[in-house]
Amino acid sequence: MATKQASTKKEKSQRNIFQEYCEAFVVAVILAILIRAIFVQAFKIPSGSMENTLLIGDHILVNKFVYGIRIPFTEKRWPRIAEPQRGDVIVFVYPEDRTKDFIKRVVAVGGDAVEIKNKKVIINGKGEENSHARFVTNMALPADISPRDNLPPVKVPEGHLFVMGDNRDQSHDSRWWGFVPVEDVKGEAFLIYYSAEDFPLVKWGRIFNIIR
Repeated sequence: MATKQASTKKEKSQRNIFQEYCEAFVVAVILAILIRAIFVQAFKIPSGSMENTLLIGDHILVNKFVYGIRIPFTEKRWPRIAEPQRGDVIVFVYPEDRTKDFIKRVVAVGGDAVEIKNKKVIINGKGEENSHARFVTNMALPADISPRDNLPPVKVPEGHLFVMGDNRDQSHDSRWWGFVPVEDVKGEAFLIYYSAEDFPLVKWGRIFNIIR
């Protein structure tokens, strides 16, 4: 009789332990989903359009909270802590294919006038201040061939952004397809948490670098 009771207690104890593990797992999954949906999301850099700020194989974290959490089934965000500013590195919905996310740097915001003359970006009549801009060639293409190096003056509509990759000669951005609605911005990139173009070739020096 004592052996049977001991066996029953052991089974109950095992069930309780199993139940606790299951509950802990479910809670962990729910928290992970909430964190990803509300606060932080991970992305991997697939192209060189943001070199040398971001390299192919960089894994980054994006702060989704800073520009406000999108309220389901609406275009509103709450609470909106800040608006995207010039110089922010943002992830957004690609205007020409909404199934894709792009990452670029904000060059101009709503109300700004943008012009490009022989690779030089001019914002509201003043040269852009961006130490991250990179060029692979000094040759400037005329505007009738490509908007890459010469772009006639355009005004950014309110509620929109003009974005460019830091690798200016090898980036497909607002010069070609226009403005990004602020409501399509998913968040601001802030940290490289891992970097490896081909496993196991880890780029140790880039891990935990702050994105500026």
